Amino acid sequence: MNVVNGHAVIEIDKVTKTFGGVVANKDISLKVQEGAITGMIGPNGSGKTTLFNSIVGFHPIDTGSIKFEGNEISKLRVQEIARLGLLRTFQQTRIYGKMNCVQNMLISIPHRKAGLLDIFADHRAEDRERAEHLLEFVGLYEKRWLMGGDLSFGQQKLLEFAMALMNEPSVLMLDEPTAGINPTLINGLIDRLKRANEEFGITLFVIEHNMRVIMNLAEHIYCLAHGELLAEGTPGQIQNDQRVIDAYLGAH
Repeated sequence: MNVVNGHAVIEIDKVTKTFGGVVANKDISLKVQEGAITGMIGPNGSGKTTLFNSIVGFHPIDTGSIKFEGNEISKLRVQEIARLGLLRTFQQTRIYGKMNCVQNMLISIPHRKAGLLDIFADHRAEDRERAEHLLEFVGLYEKRWLMGGDLSFGQQKLLEFAMALMNEPSVLMLDEPTAGINPTLINGLIDRLKRANEEFGITLFVIEHNMRVIMNLAEHIYCLAHGELLAEGTPGQIQNDQRVIDAYLGAH
């Protein structure tokens, strides 16, 4: 992993977010180091996805600060944040089921303005080449002409991952990337996440319930519980933290 001089690319400072009378996040502070793979765990309802949504601009925070590359982004919209190079994937995939894999890749490019009929225009040969290269990277090259809706759920997640890479993000946030994936595909996905980090230099921030996955993937892990930051540390420290065991690990 490529941690660069301890530089924090995402800085969350005392963030609170409520929905009506429900406190989803309370006074959370954390940092994601550039070039690293950072994990976030916690029981269902602990506020992980809410925090992810706040970071990428899906809803405003009530109080606190969210900085990306040193700049405050908590007032920016989703599209503005994406243009800065900060992207996320979702628990439920967001692909185009009636388009093939290559078309999914091309239509995901943020500056794409042409209609679907023009998506294979000759002047986009470079885009098509990159799309096929990334589909090969995630293991979907042989299925590149299949419709997205005809892929298995695990393959759809791989396609969504490739679509995110097509945007050349500097930071990619993944919300439970292995959820619903056949166990035989998980090791391959872990390997590709590590390769994206090492070969493309992409910083990864990962929510994950599979403890084996996150302990083998992340070098620093944050644990949330009841909307608050419960603990942080290396995988070894988290595994041996009694607070984490009581709140989360002991239930698995």
